Amino acid sequence: MADKDLQDLVRRRLWELARTADDASRFSRWVVPPETLKRMARTGGTSFISEGLAEFLARALDVPENRVRRAAGLPPVPDQRESTTTRPHLRLLRNHDGEQRSE
Repeated sequence: MADKDLQDLVRRRLWELARTADDASRFSRWVVPPETLKRMARTGGTSFISEGLAEFLARALDVPENRVRRAAGLPPVPDQRESTTTRPHLRLLRNHDGEQRSE
């Protein structure tokens, strides 16, 4: 089941971020090759990662490392960011002419 969860995570995040496998590989500092990301996202294929690769895959997918570890069936690691709350960073402002713009 972990294989399918990891594939779903990779496929979904690449789509959500509108990143190619090459872009995601660059975000991982080229630790995760583009070919590996393509294979991980392909339906019907199998994929697994080592504990050392989880950090770099998380960076490539822009998710917390424990999310990748959970999907891959790996034990969690202490993460100081897991208690951090996030808010929308988009605010609507009005111009003098009443037109809305986002910032």
